[in-house]
Amino acid sequence: MAGRYEPPGASGSTPGAGDDEYGATVFDESFVNAARLQEFSAQERLADHTTAVRRRPSEPHGPHGPLARTVPRQGMALAVIILLAFAAAIYLGSRNPYGASGRLIPDPPSGTTVVLAPADDVPGAADAEALFDSGPVRSFGIGEGGVALPDPRPTEHFSREQVLTALTLAKQYLVASALDPDVFAGATAVPVRQLLGEEQQRQLDDSLAGRGGRSVATDWLVRFDPAEVTPAGTHARVDGRFTFGETAEEVLQVTGRHAVAYALQPAGEPTAPVVLFTVQREVRLLFGDDELRDRRVVVRQVDTLAGPMDCASDPADALHPLLAGQHASLPGTSGIDLYALDDQHPVLCAAYAPGGVPR
Repeated sequence: MAGRYEPPGASGSTPGAGDDEYGATVFDESFVNAARLQEFSAQERLADHTTAVRRRPSEPHGPHGPLARTVPRQGMALAVIILLAFAAAIYLGSRNPYGASGRLIPDPPSGTTVVLAPADDVPGAADAEALFDSGPVRSFGIGEGGVALPDPRPTEHFSREQVLTALTLAKQYLVASALDPDVFAGATAVPVRQLLGEEQQRQLDDSLAGRGGRSVATDWLVRFDPAEVTPAGTHARVDGRFTFGETAEEVLQVTGRHAVAYALQPAGEPTAPVVLFTVQREVRLLFGDDELRDRRVVVRQVDTLAGPMDCASDPADALHPLLAGQHASLPGTSGIDLYALDDQHPVLCAAYAPGGVPR
């Protein structure tokens, strides 16, 4: 009877004892120390106690307060990771991967117009086709179909798709501002206005109303006074190219330099001789992420050569061509060839060079 025996709950002592759900539980030192109640010792129970247990006093807080004792280390590490991830998201979100963040500042465009005055009387022709089929204009494209785009390629901060969007918008602006018959005839400016943001729309409206200040109407578009001339034929002729690149501010810039030839005759005289009037424009357009997303252009600078005109005329509100048989009252100072797209033009009035008059 005094042989070996297993303690209660030990495996094999009773049927089903091995299924005791607490059989594998280990009460380590940390579990014991964390207990809030403690049984009195045998020595203490000899004294007069009415209860078998006592409540343990709270442990003093460590240097990091109660949170350091109650929050598991894994939880604190997870919280730190979440905070770091949140900070990284804010930092990356504040940086624009494709260039300028936010909308570009839509200042009015700066512009210059060089008036080209002929040395002799302006020659005329019987109709527009007779003018367009001779001289340098013969190789020009017809209207919108004559505008070519370069092959788009990605830049440092802009993808190929974004560059293609910018080039497409630049072409639309060229067509709207210089090739749309209703626009250059002076009937409307809506096609140009639709490509601008709200601020530059207001600036265009002010320029058309003569209160533009820094910019004038012909900085935004090519137009003639309908009381003076009327277009002969339905399409202008165009030649030129677009280039693109990034500015120092990581903004995409598209520059278009084109020569556009118009056939014009006196207003209200459909049988009068037709003259060739040529405008060369260099237009710089800027694009940030917002402009590309909203399909808007920011017109930054426009430089214009136009002739034949009189140097005494004011080209701010509209261009004023000299018509067949007319001559300039004030000659230009030096000759400029309208069809030389690579030349530099420092003067505001120049002579209409012989190369610029198709014969």
